[in-house]
Amino acid sequence: MPARPAGDAADRGNPGAGGSISLVIAGRILRRGELEPAEIGVDEDGRIVRVAKSLVGDRRADFGDRVILPAATDLHVHFREPGGPDSSEDLATGTLQAAFGGVGTVGDMPNNEPPVDSVEGVEEKVRRAHRRIAVDLVVYASLRDAASAEPLSRVAGAFKLYLAPTTGVDLPMAAPEIRAALEAVAGTGLPLTVHAEDPREFRSLPIIADTAHWDGHRPVAAELAGVAALLPAPPSLRLHIAHVTHGALADRLRLEGHSFEATPHHLLLSTRKTTGAFGKVNPPLRNEAERVALWKQFADGRIPCLASDHAPHSLGAKEKPFPMAPSGMPGVETMLPLLLARARSGEIPLPVLVAAACDRPARWLGLPVGRIAPGHRANLLVIDFRARHRLSAERLHAPCHWSAFEGWEAIFPQKHLRDGQPLVHDGEFVGRRDGAVVRPEYAPGPETGRKVGHFR
Repeated sequence: MPARPAGDAADRGNPGAGGSISLVIAGRILRRGELEPAEIGVDEDGRIVRVAKSLVGDRRADFGDRVILPAATDLHVHFREPGGPDSSEDLATGTLQAAFGGVGTVGDMPNNEPPVDSVEGVEEKVRRAHRRIAVDLVVYASLRDAASAEPLSRVAGAFKLYLAPTTGVDLPMAAPEIRAALEAVAGTGLPLTVHAEDPREFRSLPIIADTAHWDGHRPVAAELAGVAALLPAPPSLRLHIAHVTHGALADRLRLEGHSFEATPHHLLLSTRKTTGAFGKVNPPLRNEAERVALWKQFADGRIPCLASDHAPHSLGAKEKPFPMAPSGMPGVETMLPLLLARARSGEIPLPVLVAAACDRPARWLGLPVGRIAPGHRANLLVIDFRARHRLSAERLHAPCHWSAFEGWEAIFPQKHLRDGQPLVHDGEFVGRRDGAVVRPEYAPGPETGRKVGHFR
């Protein structure tokens, strides 16, 4: 993969100090943890060249006292393409939802039908994305074995490893294979996300009829055992653990210095707060006390990344009896708006949210987005914290036509800029479907957080 450019992290990819400013974007931005007026200078290629109190450029966009944030990076989505004829999502619809939700880069998982676990499979997904995606796309490859890592690293943007059976993965790797696979991925320099549940810890129950039963069937012990199978990881491995649901697991990963994520549904929903299979996800929702403890860790800034695990299914599929209904829920469009509303209410500091949704995910992927700093792309959001809405599936853009957060308060970006150009404007998609398939541009070193869990 490309070597990391020299220089300070904020100047990575900088086209040059004093570069020509073609656009000045004015508003309030986060600086040193506080919102303050500032102006962002963007060059003709859509890169930020300077941030200052006052700038001069060829054009100007002044957003007054509205807040300008970097677009989010969602490390974990399932856009289900390729997929079967009844798929409730594809790359076009999924990336459109991301654009409306303020997500500028998505990492699409590889457990498709057929699975994306070969060079040809990755190349096919890249081909499908051409002129159809509204935001940038990182294509994950499913790791079959250690030998597949090197050839896949030439075309994929990241790897995904499943420790439990799922779509496209019938037989997960055994322990010796896992160790060899981790070493092989470490040698490629690419990031690796792991679904860490050990199926040997799943419990047989006489009945599974609701989310509490599902929690009992796939307990926290399965997550703890899954992570234990990965540690200690090779020192150079860019390891990330998906959808952590419990504080004890977060504590261990933080101690080890590894990246990990929590999802909005595990942070905001519990076995007490869902109805039927609409709350069925893997790993399961936990009880209310465990949810509250996880939320406290997140609000305190002790969970490095936020990711949606966007995995929609049709209404008909989710209305089946609980044991037969599929796991997963939509979330890429609502992830950031739900949490922005909680930042407005004071439940989470805005700098903590921006670090988890924008900065750290982008740094873990090695992409020059997620910060308002020289050298980074001007993928930006304009937020009016006074413009609050109640979530309604009818007004969202998900083809599945439902949300587990119906009626919840949310704050959607008024504008979403891609490289300084309008992508979404006041609730309308005004951009072009020219999102790019992107791969890591640099390998995070110690000063930028190779192990994002170090919380630099």
